Amino acid sequence: MSRTTATVAASLPDHWEQLVTTALLGTDRRTPPGVAPGPQTPSDLLDAAAAATVRRRAGLCPARPAERLRPAPEDPRPPLPHAAARRLAALLADRPGASGGGRRGAAPDLMELLPQWLQAANARGYAAPPQALPALLDAARGRTDLRPAALRFAGPRALWLARLNPDWRFALRAAPGGGPSAPGLRDPQGIRRLWQEGLFAERVTLLTALRSRDAAAARALLEETWATERAEDRLMFLDSLRAGLAPDDETFLERALADRSRNVRETAAELLSALPASALAARMAARAAACVAVDRTRDVPAIVVEAPHECDAAMERDGVVAKAPAGRGERSWWLGQLVEAAPLGTWPGRLGGRTPEEIVALPVTDGWQGELHAAWCRAAVRQRDAAWSRALLGEPSAPEAGGPGAVSLAERARLLAALDAGERAAWVAGFIETHGLSEAFQLLGVCAVPWAPALGRAVVDALNIARDAGSYPWSFSGVMGLAERCLDPSEASRLDALLAIPDEPEDAAPGAGSYWSEAFQRLVTTLRLRGAMLAELTPGEPAP
Repeated sequence: MSRTTATVAASLPDHWEQLVTTALLGTDRRTPPGVAPGPQTPSDLLDAAAAATVRRRAGLCPARPAERLRPAPEDPRPPLPHAAARRLAALLADRPGASGGGRRGAAPDLMELLPQWLQAANARGYAAPPQALPALLDAARGRTDLRPAALRFAGPRALWLARLNPDWRFALRAAPGGGPSAPGLRDPQGIRRLWQEGLFAERVTLLTALRSRDAAAARALLEETWATERAEDRLMFLDSLRAGLAPDDETFLERALADRSRNVRETAAELLSALPASALAARMAARAAACVAVDRTRDVPAIVVEAPHECDAAMERDGVVAKAPAGRGERSWWLGQLVEAAPLGTWPGRLGGRTPEEIVALPVTDGWQGELHAAWCRAAVRQRDAAWSRALLGEPSAPEAGGPGAVSLAERARLLAALDAGERAAWVAGFIETHGLSEAFQLLGVCAVPWAPALGRAVVDALNIARDAGSYPWSFSGVMGLAERCLDPSEASRLDALLAIPDEPEDAAPGAGSYWSEAFQRLVTTLRLRGAMLAELTPGEPAP
């Protein structure tokens, strides 16, 4: 810097805004403070700006340091075996193909195996590798069905990460104790504060978590603020009582029958009807029994039905919806609701001491059988009554492909859910042996995984029959996908005979045999991969 420049710089005050304004306007229109106008003025302005810049940088006060990030909490669970950790990385790295549709090829769909891997890892109590947590949270963000298992496996470190990345905030809402100020379940004051001040999602998560540990405390918390909650919030909170529903909930639910929201009243009535000893169940039993009886004057005893002629205020209070949907008669609509809500234990005494099978086998007069049996189906599902579910399902080999009371595949699937896993698998296997796979997809979805040997054999045999028929495998892609995830991995060796391309009959679809061979190759490869996955999670066990 020249002597003249140094003199100018020293004489100029550090008025940065004025220097900037002068530079924008030009020195011919404005002269910098303390500088005589002349040909040197532009140079003097730049020298002054340079000096001011140095002074501004040298005199900058450091900002207050941010609070040091607390370390992630320790995860006390044992680490994954190395082979299982590598497998997890491969599963998380796989992404669905961008092409969509079309031919799948023989390669397994790794993302579809991730839920099963997570379930097995959680059952063995392993901790997630820290380096896998970001990909695990990304996968759970994109698939809500993965979230419960993924967050359980990810553990406390996932919540620590989720507080640092807005894209992962769903983990804070989904996991008990995940909010920034969420209390522990043993902190009564913190629980009450969060219940009174928290966001709706935080309150739902808190109530659900507390309900699983202390049902009475959760109900008491809900009662404290029930009168001031919004109708839509009351409905969601009330729905949380399904978990651990017990006779102790009856008093609260009876009060909810008088709620100003119709949806809340209906939900309260549904929950009460699932308590066979409740006062509402007794009232519904009395109403339903007055409508259904056995006519013993006939040569063959038959059930006679006299549907209600009106829906009075007491019925409406107990959850009966007065207005029938379009296309439904009012009396049949009311009858169905009464029978559905009545305890199934009402009927043996009312109908001559008969068993559920004997009751379902009785003829019903005047065309009421469909309505009555459908209501009994809904009652069996609601009350999870295995005896009635078994009677309404009937034999799986029935020619009509359904029991005497089941009105749809979805209804049969719900009835099957009330049976134990072994009986469920045996029924579905018998159904497939008689009716094939075309109607079995929904029924297979309720069977325990891995499928029982008899069920697995029935599915494979039915797929083999479909292949021999010469049609394309695409109409069975849903069942094939289920088989890849649900067949016992030990079945892989039995399927090797299906990998060859079969001789195609004359009326077969062109190329169908090669497509079937490819589909079975993918099935066998996936089963062996699942077997290897489980072996990696259980060191010391040989792969199948």
